Amino acid sequence: MGHLDHAALGWLTPTLSYAMACTGAALGLRCTVRALGATGRSRRNWLLTAATAIGTGIWTMHFVAMLGFRVSGTDIRYDVPLTLVSLLVAVLVVCAGVFAVGYGRDRGRALLAGGLTTGLGVASMHYLGMAAVRLHGDVSYDPTRVVLSVVIAVVAATAALWAALDIRSPLAVTLASPVMGAAVSSMHYTGMFAVSVRVTPSGEALPGATAMQFIFPLAVGLGSYLFLTSAFVALSPTAGEREASASAQQPVESPAR
Repeated sequence: MGHLDHAALGWLTPTLSYAMACTGAALGLRCTVRALGATGRSRRNWLLTAATAIGTGIWTMHFVAMLGFRVSGTDIRYDVPLTLVSLLVAVLVVCAGVFAVGYGRDRGRALLAGGLTTGLGVASMHYLGMAAVRLHGDVSYDPTRVVLSVVIAVVAATAALWAALDIRSPLAVTLASPVMGAAVSSMHYTGMFAVSVRVTPSGEALPGATAMQFIFPLAVGLGSYLFLTSAFVALSPTAGEREASASAQQPVESPAR
């Protein structure tokens, strides 16, 4: 059995991955709150931004954490197309869950459906990402820990969507985001601790790209997108602020004499 190291770079990758999860959660919550206060095309656009933020935040969290993953006795490569598919899955399923909440008429049913869909999608993204790993050996999973990781994903997703419905103030979103980031990180590492590898030494070159060749540049790009979009959302006026500004600009009629 190969020895698995989930933090070969020390606390750097767990800390950065947690920061990515928190950033995606904070941005997604703010955009969802904006969407619930908007109508028409504006609501759709805010929901799309929320889904993109949460999906890319979760994906970036996963693969930043994977930068610290090592297995003794073998190199590690990543299948590029399958890794990109995992990113697409993350965004699409989160989009389905966010839109279910954003347009659902029955709040309870929409919350359950959205949480289940998003949670299963997040778990699928994680295990698709693991399926993209190429190494000399066989990977197996502890079923109990796999199920636990899926349960954590569903609970975390449901809690996130509930927060989007019930949390409106910026301070509350700020407080909820670290909790959501911790839940996503817990799902990831629970899934990783379910992994065991039986190494088969070989001199053959592994297919795919190394983490630094592919994962790192993509994670940096997506992380930059999250931070820049966060700045844009923070600086853009809310619906209430726009209404107040419009009211202030209306001319004041002079009293009739």
